[in-house]
Amino acid sequence: MSSLLAILDAADAQPAAVTLRARSYELLGDLTDRTVVDAGCGGGRAAAELAERGARAVGVDRDAEMIAVARERWPAGEFHVGDAYELPLETGSVAGYRADKVLHTLDDPVRAVAEARRVLAPGGRAVLLGQDWDTLAIDSDEPETTRRLVHAKADSLPSPRVARRYRNLLLDAGFTDPVVEVHTIVFTDDTALAMLQRITDEQSWLAEQAERARTNRIFVAVPMFLVAAQG
Repeated sequence: MSSLLAILDAADAQPAAVTLRARSYELLGDLTDRTVVDAGCGGGRAAAELAERGARAVGVDRDAEMIAVARERWPAGEFHVGDAYELPLETGSVAGYRADKVLHTLDDPVRAVAEARRVLAPGGRAVLLGQDWDTLAIDSDEPETTRRLVHAKADSLPSPRVARRYRNLLLDAGFTDPVVEVHTIVFTDDTALAMLQRITDEQSWLAEQAERARTNRIFVAVPMFLVAAQG
């Protein structure tokens, strides 16, 4: 848990990631004094930032340890252990729904988007954000091995390519006026190596990446898919 949190914290601190989170908040619209749910909130950073913008932000995550971390880090926040399929919220009770790097972890993203539709009030907005695990760009002297390892990691996830489906998932659930953006986050520091170590334990390949990190030559680019729509 601590190693994952450290990687998440480092990635969240990247200037491009800060900008991307801010853009996701903008696409939710004006939430001043209105309720927004951050599904799969993890350590609670986004919920805290939404609260700073004047929203009543509710963070929900199925991992009780993550919720404990969120409550410790952001004691003024509202955090609940809960499931993206069954949010602990009344029907039509929120003005905004946000899910960041969540749907690829689910076996049934369609059900999660239907749940987002349930909790949103008429005219509320949903924002989905995440990576397509087949589109990671990694510089390597072994492109075929890199391709194999990226695809193997993707295939180990429940819904690795769901980000390219965000727009259609929202439309199929009855949302309207989707806005689609793609933002690429580039990692060229030790954060990149830590990320790659969570993709594979193949030591010969990681050794090359570690040498790249040592000589300031590591390069990982992650296209992030951002889609917003109205309920």
